[in-house]
Amino acid sequence: MIDHRVKKHGWRVVHPGVYALTHAPLSRRQRWMAAALTSPDSFLSHASAGACYGFRPFDGRFEMITRPGRGGRRRLGGVLVFWSGTLDGDTTRHDGIPITTPARTLVDLASAIDDQATGRMFREALRLRTTTAMEVRETVERHRGRRGTRLLRDLANRYAKLPYDRTRSNPEALALELLHDAGVEPPRVNIRVAGEEADLVWPARRRIVEIDGGQFHQFPEEDARKERAWKKAGYTVRRLPSDAVYRHPARLLEAATG
Repeated sequence: MIDHRVKKHGWRVVHPGVYALTHAPLSRRQRWMAAALTSPDSFLSHASAGACYGFRPFDGRFEMITRPGRGGRRRLGGVLVFWSGTLDGDTTRHDGIPITTPARTLVDLASAIDDQATGRMFREALRLRTTTAMEVRETVERHRGRRGTRLLRDLANRYAKLPYDRTRSNPEALALELLHDAGVEPPRVNIRVAGEEADLVWPARRRIVEIDGGQFHQFPEEDARKERAWKKAGYTVRRLPSDAVYRHPARLLEAATG
């Protein structure tokens, strides 16, 4: 019957055993779901899972899944299959898609990327509220010894109390880490001052640090209006381009304390 529908009704083979009933291009979500449907107990994982959660960009020509079992990895058509004997407690559903948990996805990805990329991925996962530092610690303990888990454990322990979920961007999240490491009093994040939302605020010291992304150059009049309101309220305002947080962290510390 399936062969008949493929030939006569235009069913399109996406993967063996997985079919699309339209010839329209598949959306990314459809591609993720199709990969997870290639066999029972298949879970979107690694870079595909990171992209699905939104904390690690990936747009390859194939999707990645993990299945229970032993072995390395193997490319099967449009999917790259990993096997794992340690999936218990590490799977869930996200938007209906069978997938490894965000914390397990961090563990899987950390083994293949450098420390800087791991740090950024960790910040984004917490900033987007896909997981918590506690969940990362618990998952890392179950996979102790894997490459990258030591760094993830250190990040989760060191920055457990940072309000990543209050930040609007990765540069803001990184700024919290840099200030924490330098022993600077933690700011309040994205609160309203004089009716306008400000990035990093030290109310007792009447200081604001704005981390400007690309939108700063798109709406200069709006930013100038906010700055006037803050200064009228008695605040000192320092502005910092977002790339300076990555390249010149000393400028952030000077803006926060100088």
